[in-house]
This record gives sequence, structure tokens and C-alpha cells, in this order.
Amino acid sequence: MAMLLTGCSTAPPIPEKPLPLVTVAKPLQQQIVEWDAYTGRIEPVDFVEVRARIGGHLKSVHFVEGQVIQKGQLLFVIDQRPYQAQLREAEARVEQALSKRNESQSRLAEAKAHLQQYRVQQHLAETRYERTQALFKSSATSQDEVDQGEAEFLRSQADVEAGVASVRSAEAAIASAEAAIETARSEVETAQLNLEYTSVTAPITGRISQKFVTEGNLISGGAATSTMLTTIAAMDPIFCAFDASEQEVLKYMRLDHSGKRQSSRDAKNPVFLGLSDESGLPHKGYIDFVDNRFDSATATMRARAVFDNADQLLVPGMFAKLRIPGSAPYDAVLIPESAISIDQSNHYVMLVRDGVVEVQPIQIGPLVHGLRVVRAGLDGSESLIIKGLLNVRSGSKVQQVASTIEATNDGLPNQYIPVPKEDWLISVSTEDNGQTQVAKQEAVQ
Repeated sequence: MAMLLTGCSTAPPIPEKPLPLVTVAKPLQQQIVEWDAYTGRIEPVDFVEVRARIGGHLKSVHFVEGQVIQKGQLLFVIDQRPYQAQLREAEARVEQALSKRNESQSRLAEAKAHLQQYRVQQHLAETRYERTQALFKSSATSQDEVDQGEAEFLRSQADVEAGVASVRSAEAAIASAEAAIETARSEVETAQLNLEYTSVTAPITGRISQKFVTEGNLISGGAATSTMLTTIAAMDPIFCAFDASEQEVLKYMRLDHSGKRQSSRDAKNPVFLGLSDESGLPHKGYIDFVDNRFDSATATMRARAVFDNADQLLVPGMFAKLRIPGSAPYDAVLIPESAISIDQSNHYVMLVRDGVVEVQPIQIGPLVHGLRVVRAGLDGSESLIIKGLLNVRSGSKVQQVASTIEATNDGLPNQYIPVPKEDWLISVSTEDNGQTQVAKQEAVQ
């Protein structure tokens, strides 16, 4: 009987498998700006190849290579002796021309005096000739007297004409001397300039390179092929140039036309920059130039930003990370990148409604503050699975643990305004003739 009872007893129930545990959170909703990423290269605002304006032997160098130098600082001295001799020769030619002018002025005074005398004599001879003619008509004198009076009158007339010619000759000599004086003075000015050019000074403030020519070498000057002595790069402020594709430029143009974001040609839109060893983007500047055409070789348009560089961390030739505003401020839905799955080319997320997992297709945008922008598919009220995705599928029942989504602080603001004029690093003034001139503010080097 005991054996019978034992054989008829039921098996214990199998325990139910626990529901998968997932972490859920509501998508983050906040106002953002999309900051487009670019790679740029640092460029100096001014870069000068220092070349001599005259040739000669390089006598001395007056700077420390690689250091910051000031505008007007003496850099090189070329042997001055040949140019000092040229100046003395030019000054001597001025003195010679002045002496000739004085001599010609004396000749002119003498010629004028003689001319005056000749005119008096002509008047006297003319009076005598007329009187002799009157006496001849009354038979009071002979024909010889008349002929002699006529000859004296003609002689005095010729003397006057010769005196006039002498005056004109003296005046021409003075004019020639004056021209010679101007020529000689121009030669003096040229010689003085050449002598000044023997001292080569810095045309801008900036960091100087090495000397490319050492003392004692013969250098050429005054032409495009003149010997390059060194280079100077202005360090503060400084440029960073970058290239935008056709699609990106079209996006900015359409944003401008719709009134959502001003064109960087019309407004100094802010730019943030970071170097290769910097985790954030600590350098703030603004776009100061957008080119007028696309490069046919790269199908990109060049733009440029300017930055304060008082600490001189930004060095010409460096690469840098850039962020420029790619949208107007707007309210966005943000989720972690890890919560997004992809099926072929479609993106989707997992939601929990009434304890059951659902699949929700979405359209994604760029990364902002470490989170992905969701352009369509979520409104921010959903329970989004952010952890435990591998353990669930659509229709599964799950256990939920509530959490929150937090954005990272990448230093990029959620709104912006164009940089006001009082904060410009480079000031632009338009003259009456329509030409635009750029005047850099004094920079602390």
C-alpha cells in the first residue's frame, strides 16, 4: 500500500524564469544648438618674408632667432660704406648744380643790363636817324649823313636783338640748372633711402624665424628674387582656416534665407577651437571671412576664423578642432548613442509600455553634448531602454529600473549671438571710395 501511494505522488512545480531587468529613462528635452565639426589649420594674420631692398655684404645680425620681435626693431645691417659714398657724390652734384644756377643767374643779370643799354642806344640812334632824314629833306645835310645815321640805327637794332638772345640763353641756362638741381636732389633722396635700407627693420610685430643668411655673405635686394633673410609671423590675434563642402554651405545659405541663422559674411558668428591635446574647446573666436567661390579641385569653400592668442598656444601650421553653429537654437529630444540600434539603414530604439517592450523607429541627427539628437519618432515622454538591450526583444515583458539621461559638458553653449563689434579682434573700416581697409588692434606679444 505504501509503495502504491508513493508511485502516484505529483512532481514539484518548475519555478518561473525571472523577467529581464532593464534600465529605462525618459529622453532628455532641452534647447540646443547644433555645432558643426571641422578640422582647420592655424595661420598667421600677417606673414612677412624679410628681404633687403638693396644689395651688399651682410655686416651684422641683431636679433635672437625664434623670439618675439617688435615692429621697427633692427634685424640686419648691410655694409653702409658704398651707400655713404653714393650719398656724398649725390650731395656734391647738388652743390655743382647750385653753382651753375648761380652762374647762370649772374649771366642773366649781365645780359639784362646790356640789353637795357642796347635799347637806349637804339632809341638814340633812331632819333638821330629821323632828325637827319628831316634835315636832308630841307637840304640841310648830305646823303652821307643820312646813310651814316641809318647804319648806326641798324647796328643798334642788331645789338638789341643780340641782347635779347643773350637774356634768353641765360634764362635757358637757369632752367637747365634748376632741372639739374632737382635731378641731383632726387639722387640725394635715393642715396639717403638706400643708406637707410642698409638697416633692415621688422615690418610687423611677431615671432621671427631663423636667419637664412649669415654675416659676411653677399645678398641681393630690390627685386622679387632678392635674398630672403628671415620670416616673421604675427602671433596675436591668429587665424584658423577650414573648408566647408557644398552641402554644408548650402545648408548655411538656406538657414540665412529663412532667418534662422545669419550668414557668416554678414555676422561674426562664434567659433570654438581645441588643440590635439585638449579634451574640450577652450578657445573662442569668430568667423571673419568666407570666400566667394568653391575650389574646383576640392569642391569646398574656404572660410576663416580669428582667435585671441595672448598665450601663443596657437602656432601657425597646427591642426585644430573647430565647431561652428550649424543651426539656430531649438528644443530637441536627446538620447544616448548606446540606446540606438540599427537594422540595415533604419534606426530604432526599444521602449517599455505597460511592462512590455516595443520597437520604435526613429530619425537621428548629430551628437550634441554627448547625446544623439532624435529628429523624429520620440517626443520625450517615452520610457526608453538605455541598458539591458541584449536581453530583450519586441513583445518581451521586463522589469524596469528608472534612471535619468544626463548631457556631458563639452563647453559648447545652447544658444549664441554674433560677436559684437567691441569684441572684434580685427576692426574693419570702409573708406569713402568704397575700399575696405583692415587695421589690426595692438596685440600683446
